[in-house]
Amino acid sequence: MFVCTGYAAESATVPLAPFSFERRDPGADDVRIDIVYCGVCHSDLHTARSEWGPSLYPCVPGHEIVGRVSAVGANVTRFREGDLAGVGCMVDSCRGCATCKLGLEQYCEQGFIGTYGGKERGGYTFGGYSKAIVVDQHFVLKLPANLELAAVAPLLCAGITTYSPLKHWGAGPGKRVGIIGLGGLGHMALKFAHAFGAETALFTTSPGKEADARRLGADEVVLSKDKGAMGAHANSFDLVIDCVAAEHDINAYLRLLKRDGTLVQVGAPEKPLPVNVFSLIANRRAFAGSLIGGIAETQEMLDFCGEHGIVCDVEMIRMDEINTAYERMLKSDVKYRFVIDMETLQPA
Repeated sequence: MFVCTGYAAESATVPLAPFSFERRDPGADDVRIDIVYCGVCHSDLHTARSEWGPSLYPCVPGHEIVGRVSAVGANVTRFREGDLAGVGCMVDSCRGCATCKLGLEQYCEQGFIGTYGGKERGGYTFGGYSKAIVVDQHFVLKLPANLELAAVAPLLCAGITTYSPLKHWGAGPGKRVGIIGLGGLGHMALKFAHAFGAETALFTTSPGKEADARRLGADEVVLSKDKGAMGAHANSFDLVIDCVAAEHDINAYLRLLKRDGTLVQVGAPEKPLPVNVFSLIANRRAFAGSLIGGIAETQEMLDFCGEHGIVCDVEMIRMDEINTAYERMLKSDVKYRFVIDMETLQPA
């Protein structure tokens, strides 16, 4: 075991603060990564504050992790000391169920083990708001060397969360794709949909986001508060990706779909979204969900980003600015993902 420094929430009602804890030494199949940057996901805030149900405390959030390998176990063949490496939302799964064998570990029939707040041997997991992490090599990812490392970090969640449904539902040339919301998820969805060659529209409640949306890849920007504009786009989209994590009228967006079109929910509002069944049955539309991606697909996404020069738009923060960043994130006051410089993490 070795002592590791991090930032943790001790309960749902207190700010994150310095925290010292122990991590296991690398086993035969493990990779130790000294963390250089860690992205800040809205899920971190939800979990730290027990907004998705009771969390395990102390909670060290962070699942958009990039850094350099500092040690490897005897059985590790894909990594060596000094390599760039990343860890996303999972650090293990059963690996034996039919779903895991298909490379869909995020849908493991036994439940995957999250990078933080997940139960594992000897206790539960602590995430990337820390100096180092030790992970089984199967769940460690190779990073493109040609991309800015800090801007790669959020690809491990925001990137794969949007890449996976766009690929699964066939976004590409000849398809019309709508993206709802321009935040951490939405800005990556725009970049990927554009890179896939789809005709892409952003739906937003904010008139001031048009220029940025077009820079990120939108062919069109639609104000969702404008009933006339929404009506003009009814029955015209093959695929809509909903990136909004707050309460909103999902039925207004379901009506945008063509016959047999699909709306995929990737944003996770705290409260359920009421669905009018007639929004679905009238045109044989589908309302679906998608959760991150498997390890193989996440590696594919990273390789795609390396080939196409795609990264997240980020704002760097110090570790001791995390509580302020959470409050700003609640106000959508970030373009478009906070990333923590872990060099700024002082000993607990």
